[in-house]
Amino acid sequence: MNNYFSAERSKTLGLPSVAYCASELNLSPNYFGDLMKKETGKSAQEYIQAKVIDVAKDKIFDREKSISEVAYELGFKYPQHFTRVFKQRTGMSPNDYRNLN
Repeated sequence: MNNYFSAERSKTLGLPSVAYCASELNLSPNYFGDLMKKETGKSAQEYIQAKVIDVAKDKIFDREKSISEVAYELGFKYPQHFTRVFKQRTGMSPNDYRNLN
């Protein structure tokens, strides 16, 4: 997951999928999902979304970028989708989170 964002694959490939993460580890998506559930207690999709939001939290503090630019960098097709997912995960909008600091 770290390589996915550091190599900026999200700009060209979009949000990381369970199938993509599994293939990077040479695992089937089902086996990868089972391993994630066993190790983290979360589904693979939940884990991936949590990681995306963690990366987003860091990127949001770069005030030279708009929230829309951050959304596109992370692989979201629509900034509104990013805002909705971010708010579901953190309880606040990206703008509110940015304004905390």
